[in-house]
Amino acid sequence: MTVITRFAPSPTGFLHIGGARTALFNWLFAKRHGGKFLLRIEDTDKERSTQPAIDAIQNGLKWLGLEWDGEVVFQSRRENRHAEVAHKLLEVGAAYKCYCSQEELAQMREEAQKQNKPFRYDGRWRDRGESEAPSGVKPTIRLKTPLTGETIVDDKVQGRVVFPNTELDDLILLRSDGTPTYMLAVVVDDHDMGITHIIRGDDHLNNAAKQQVIYEALGWNVPSFSHIPLIHGADGAKLSKRHGALGVEAYRDMGYLPEAMRNYLLRLGWSHGNDEVISTAQAIEWFDLEHIGKSPARFDFDKLNNLNGIYMRETDDLRLFDLIKDKIQNPSAEGLERIKRGMKGLKERAKNLNELATSAQFYIQRLPFTDKAKDILDKGGKDIVAKVIPALETVQDWKHDPIQDVVKAFAEKEGLKLGAVAQPLRAALVGDVISPSIFEVMEVLGKPESASRLKSL
Repeated sequence: MTVITRFAPSPTGFLHIGGARTALFNWLFAKRHGGKFLLRIEDTDKERSTQPAIDAIQNGLKWLGLEWDGEVVFQSRRENRHAEVAHKLLEVGAAYKCYCSQEELAQMREEAQKQNKPFRYDGRWRDRGESEAPSGVKPTIRLKTPLTGETIVDDKVQGRVVFPNTELDDLILLRSDGTPTYMLAVVVDDHDMGITHIIRGDDHLNNAAKQQVIYEALGWNVPSFSHIPLIHGADGAKLSKRHGALGVEAYRDMGYLPEAMRNYLLRLGWSHGNDEVISTAQAIEWFDLEHIGKSPARFDFDKLNNLNGIYMRETDDLRLFDLIKDKIQNPSAEGLERIKRGMKGLKERAKNLNELATSAQFYIQRLPFTDKAKDILDKGGKDIVAKVIPALETVQDWKHDPIQDVVKAFAEKEGLKLGAVAQPLRAALVGDVISPSIFEVMEVLGKPESASRLKSL
């Protein structure tokens, strides 16, 4: 059997972080088993579905590196097929026409509320013939859900979940206007796409029972179900925008690396021993359904930042340069070359690409002095810089170690600690008190630019 999974978002907004994790789990499971990962856009809500949302979903998946196989399936283009299946169920007696009016349904809901029970259609048209149908009323088509017994979902994450059939409704398959409902469309699409494994949020667990009844009525094989817990905020509350419930493109714009996001999303609800940093190749090799947790995962920006920082330090310098060069302000060819040469030291402290671009700006031009830098320079730092300039002018081989040797010798001669000279140099050259090794900075800046900045105090 070829494993085929799918990601089936509704294009009513951005690709949020929970959807991205669902897509990742489906992608990894398919890759692990040499199968296919398909994309279906469930755009049957025509009023809320938008092209920008469709674009955001596809762009978000591409940025994460979750490329799908084959063409995108659009659910709205398959309504004729959905209706065909509903009528097939009608023909074999597994469904029936319901002529209930909106007033009758409203009365049923009111009665259910009075009895403090969930609304359930009472099946009043289940065994009635069309001869009793009121004139001028367009019927819905409802599924004949079994009245006794149980529907058992053998979920690979949640375990064996039992649903008494008395609690299941006679689902509407086709509305009175002939359009299919979500429950029918999903089953038909998953069957026709050959989906073998459905991995989705556990908010769909109840839907699994209803959909399984449709599968069984049609005599179709039921896919394997895996319902993964939702993501909560670090405080345990339902994930909201303040926790990080943003679109994937927002994380891209905040400067996170896609491979770091994949790693972080993987660890939100799935584990492999104590491993935290997991490459994509390892994830494909290791991913399974058995190690998905049953409890909600907690989104934590601090952990994401730390993990992204690890990936930043391991990323090729030229790739990082390419990712941040458009974020640099007032770029010059010479300044960009300095950033490229200085990337090794710059990336050691940055947690994301935006931080990296900001921290690299001093290689373009000296930045306005921060308060701390001013304080150092005003409290004797300028005098130290003035004194060390002649010593620096003697350096012939303008590299890290020779520069450091000269500054160290100067500090010893003046009875100062190395840091007492290095910090004023940093403040003068960078405009701040934080940077890569100041001797590395001086090497990257070059002797003429370093001298120019030091002498301009």
